[in-house]
Amino acid sequence: MSGQSLLVPGELSPTRSVPGNIRRPEYVGKPAPTPYTGPEVQTPETVEAMRTAGRIAARAMAEAAKLIAPGVTTDELDRVAHEYMCDHGAYPSTLGYRGFPKSLCTSVNEVICHGIPDTTVLRDGDIVNLDVTAYIGGVHGDNNATYLVGDVDEESRLLVERTRESLARAIKAVRPGRQINVIGRVIESYAKRFGYGVVRDFTGHGINSSFHSGLIVPHYDSPHATTVIQPGMTFTIEPMLTLGTHEYDMWDDGWTVVTKDRRRTAQFEHTLVVTDTGADILTLP
Repeated sequence: MSGQSLLVPGELSPTRSVPGNIRRPEYVGKPAPTPYTGPEVQTPETVEAMRTAGRIAARAMAEAAKLIAPGVTTDELDRVAHEYMCDHGAYPSTLGYRGFPKSLCTSVNEVICHGIPDTTVLRDGDIVNLDVTAYIGGVHGDNNATYLVGDVDEESRLLVERTRESLARAIKAVRPGRQINVIGRVIESYAKRFGYGVVRDFTGHGINSSFHSGLIVPHYDSPHATTVIQPGMTFTIEPMLTLGTHEYDMWDDGWTVVTKDRRRTAQFEHTLVVTDTGADILTLP
């Protein structure tokens, strides 16, 4: 494993502004979103709107990822993604969601998820996850990926590669009529081959006009995840695999989640719509 020192919080830059003509999600300026009460199965029109949102989110993530290199701050990655979404008429969904202060999440090394971009400088040998969600046309598109920074050790590189593969396998397992726990079963069985931990307390989720609809998509084989998959359902799959334990601690900021043993972790995510024969990825650039 890399000998990098553990991450510590940096300083936040001022909140970035969004042009006034860009539609805000209903939760902006509120302590929490209004609970979603609509269906998990979406209309074709909603799915196509989500495809547009997903494409913008994917391209914003790709633009930010171009900058990933030793010496770059996570705040600079936030700036690029923020500007890309705004330039394309989309609102950065994380900005103001339950008070989150930035336009994407940057989770470095031992950070499982929800890292806040700040003055943290990426170092040679780090891994960093970018999690970008765009809101446009009244719907959200959500994706993330983990990237290598410079010369990364083999253990970390394999973790990233295998986490990406676990998502691909999970997507292939999606079929109408199956219970949603098939997703976690596939991820967990694959991760166990390498002795990886599978994070349990942070999951995939339903997504549509709501950022998080209430549908839960576990990444482990949960006997409680018995919802039957139906055509037209839209949700994310976003496995988080760790080199050690799946247990976690949270920083005082109330967002940054780190592995309890401070070993490294990787994550990948797509937003999907269920088709008659499988799943269609909505977050493709």
